[in-house]
Amino acid sequence: MSKKDPRIKELYTPNIPEPKGHYSQAVLFNNIIFVSGQLPVNPFTGEAVKGDIEDQTLQVLENIETILKDAGSDRGKILKTTAYISDMANWPRVNEVYRKFFGKHKPARAVVPTKELHYGVLIEIEAVAAI
Repeated sequence: MSKKDPRIKELYTPNIPEPKGHYSQAVLFNNIIFVSGQLPVNPFTGEAVKGDIEDQTLQVLENIETILKDAGSDRGKILKTTAYISDMANWPRVNEVYRKFFGKHKPARAVVPTKELHYGVLIEIEAVAAI
């Protein structure tokens, strides 16, 4: 096993549930934060939000922002997101939540349609941000 690179720092915040798999909430490298895919999980109950696509999208974005804030960043420093959605028909509604959440800031973005997501949720988003 190779030695851990000291420039790579695993990030965790107690303000959202810990990952259930073998991964970090985020990783910091050279002042760039790589946020793992986030599901619409209520940070207080740890349960998946079962609301509509707007509710789920907003919860995911808020969870990402919580990770970023605790790492010294914020939504205005997001460079790119990748959204995985289970139904492309929901894309216009997701885009509207994005527009409201980000305002004039327009990070790069990719959208990946997928058949289904863990726990039956409708969306998962990962992000890359600057410190």
